[in-house]
Amino acid sequence: KTSPTITMLYFAAASTSIGLTSEQVTLPLGQSQTESPEHREAELKFPLSSLPSLLLSLHPTALNLKQILDTSQWSVNVEMVDSDDMDKIELKGGEEVAVICPVSGG
Repeated sequence: KTSPTITMLYFAAASTSIGLTSEQVTLPLGQSQTESPEHREAELKFPLSSLPSLLLSLHPTALNLKQILDTSQWSVNVEMVDSDDMDKIELKGGEEVAVICPVSGG
């Protein structure tokens, strides 16, 4: 069984920092060997709030990435996510997640 993946889209400063505009990211799900179906089901969800630290671990040399992710907005399947809802949104694989950096006008 393969681990679920999401498609990450990076814009502006996030794209510059990481050096990519998009990538496939494997979610670290279902690692335990428990037999209970309920337990297994619970493991197949990855909170959106955990994604920044996963991205930081995948791109340890990306310049200012933590600060960029901390100040960015997120969208899942083209729907903007309120920062208060990051814990409530669970990724299961197959989603398209975008990091949308703050844009300064002038």
